[in-house]
Amino acid sequence: MAFWAGGVTPRVSLVSPAGLLLEIGGCLRLWGGLDRLVAAVAADLHAQGQATALAAAPTPQGALWLAQSGTGALATDLAAMRARLDALPLAAIDLPAAVRDKLERFGARTLADARRLPRDGLARRLAPHGVEAVLAIARAYGEAADPRPDFAFPEKFSQQIEMPAPVEAAAALLFVARRLTAALAGWLELRQGGVDGCVLELAHSAREATHLVLRFAEATRDSRRFERVLRERLERLALTAPVAALRLKAETVEALPGKNGALFGGGSLAATAMAALVERLRARLGEDSVYGLAPHADHRPECATRKVCTPRVLPAGRSGGTAAGVIAAPPRPFWLLERPEALAEVDGRPWRRGALRLLAGPERIESGWWQSGEAKGEGELFSDVRRDYFVALTADSRWAWIFRELRAPGGWYLHGWFA
Repeated sequence: MAFWAGGVTPRVSLVSPAGLLLEIGGCLRLWGGLDRLVAAVAADLHAQGQATALAAAPTPQGALWLAQSGTGALATDLAAMRARLDALPLAAIDLPAAVRDKLERFGARTLADARRLPRDGLARRLAPHGVEAVLAIARAYGEAADPRPDFAFPEKFSQQIEMPAPVEAAAALLFVARRLTAALAGWLELRQGGVDGCVLELAHSAREATHLVLRFAEATRDSRRFERVLRERLERLALTAPVAALRLKAETVEALPGKNGALFGGGSLAATAMAALVERLRARLGEDSVYGLAPHADHRPECATRKVCTPRVLPAGRSGGTAAGVIAAPPRPFWLLERPEALAEVDGRPWRRGALRLLAGPERIESGWWQSGEAKGEGELFSDVRRDYFVALTADSRWAWIFRELRAPGGWYLHGWFA
């Protein structure tokens, strides 16, 4: 939970046995006020299945005691906090049992009653815990300093959750794994970073762990995207043995600063939606079934791109630029046919359901003689290309990219369509 809380505030402190202190005074404006922050925290904890009690106060000890009382108090100033604390029964706070018994024998039933007793004498009469009890009350009311050590977030993320009982269905693991993805998102938020991949280990009691690699189209720290990709993978996973524990690991972190909001709508929504689509397709179809294209320095259209196994989605408004060594060329069609389609020739003009009108060209491409006959994979061969390319308009007003073959026996061919 401390990892998850890193997404709320950078200052988190652990309290034994089961408390968590979040210093939120410096981030209230970011969240839009205390009520919105508390609502967001409560919703996140509910989604993780965590049973918690929340409270807010100007002092750490005051916030803890108000939370333990289950009142859900949100005190924003000392006066309001002290009034809330005064009404707390002694049984609702974590004072030692011996201290509570003695205070009740003195006639104290609430914190207000205990606070009215003489402080010096009370510390002696509550020995051996008197000094600590009196100091705790003073800290709760803001009358004594209460420094708390910050939780030290590790450099690498690796968190494990033991299953209460062995799980035999992969889909049932999502609820528990949600806590791990929420913790990863909080840890990344604190580090102002993102990951383009992480590994979920499914530990079995009688065999080696199953490793589930989660890939993302771009570096991200969005817990919803983590959960979405994880759900797709788990729903299609057939377990070979019951799962006893889950461990989520992320070692390589990329710098990912926060994004500025747009004045008129979200400028990056399109890129985010495309990244989510790529991640979903990859999770459903497999890592090798979804890939990107990168430019390659070759004049031949068939060889001008290469597959990229891990496609990255560029932010809206940015292009990939020109890769080093890539040859500048006139506009190319968005859709290149897998194999050129032979066209008829009528009265010396290319024909496809009507005569084609040549709009631009010729652009001569003559290359590849040094690789002619070499294998390039999947039974295909490199070829010596000698062609004149044209931009043409079809009878149904579509823009086509065609060429005239200069080698025997010649002829016209359709090679691609412009979007």
